[in-house]
Amino acid sequence: MILLQSHSRFLLQTLLNRVQNLEKSVELDYHWVEFDDVRYHVQVSMKNPHILLLSVSLPTPPRETFFLGGLPFGAIEAIKSAYGVIVQILDPPRDGFNLTLKLNLSKLSPDEEYRHALLVKVASVREVVLGAPLRVILKYLASRTIAPDIDRLVALVHRPNESFFLLPQQAEKVTAVFPMRFKDSIDTVLATSFLQEFVESRRTAGLHNAPPCLWSHSPPLELKGATDDALSANAGFVTFVIFPRHVEGKKLDRTVWNLSTFHAYVNYHVKCSEGFMHTRMRRRVESLIQALNRAKPDQEKTKKAAHTRSFKRLSLKESRTNSNS
Repeated sequence: MILLQSHSRFLLQTLLNRVQNLEKSVELDYHWVEFDDVRYHVQVSMKNPHILLLSVSLPTPPRETFFLGGLPFGAIEAIKSAYGVIVQILDPPRDGFNLTLKLNLSKLSPDEEYRHALLVKVASVREVVLGAPLRVILKYLASRTIAPDIDRLVALVHRPNESFFLLPQQAEKVTAVFPMRFKDSIDTVLATSFLQEFVESRRTAGLHNAPPCLWSHSPPLELKGATDDALSANAGFVTFVIFPRHVEGKKLDRTVWNLSTFHAYVNYHVKCSEGFMHTRMRRRVESLIQALNRAKPDQEKTKKAAHTRSFKRLSLKESRTNSNS
């Protein structure tokens, strides 16, 4: 199975190209959308080629989630901690966006390795912003404490008008519950089968340290008190139990990213499975057509045989002789 990259490949390539050509006065104005309806806008003006403006639009949050100033809680602190002095947060952001960052590329370190790592982090702005609340809660889990002033059930946005839920009220574990929804009926069937196999794979050898995972058709008891819209899921509910060992040290970043993009991960493999089955079906149809074509009589030989026949014109006397015989 393939895990999604945490950074935007197009954004990273844009940043690398701009850094390599800082002395050239160019004008950039790029718009694009990536998975889960996260929109980006990059601008560079001719007057200030060292300044790059990066605007990000997040998925529309459902009513059960809490946004502060258009951003998840903890996002501002996470941005300042991740990027330091090269990034300035513009307030208010550009129209139609939740966040606008002003990057001063001239302040980048001359160390090529460190600079590349920082640009990758900038290209991972989606993870930094949307994963901020999850990161705050999991940091408390790593220290085996309970986050203060946190509700029993925390809703975090991960898709337009959809959320997943955390239960951070225990110092030794955090439970994450994902309602899985799909618009297409075929996708729903494939996702249900995929998730059942996904849960069963946890029992295989070598995965005993992975977070425990459960799947059910009905909402788990942990979601008691959630809204009816949040409890509607045509592909069931997936529950992960995260322990401190899953968020220690460098494992924290990977756990935050995997949880915040779990639905995109499932959807990616569902589409791959659907594409694979379509390919198998097309190949099967092509093989059947070839078999039918081989079963047809050879029209060319039939026509050739008909054209090579010759007939001898008999005289009236010869025809009478043949009829009498």
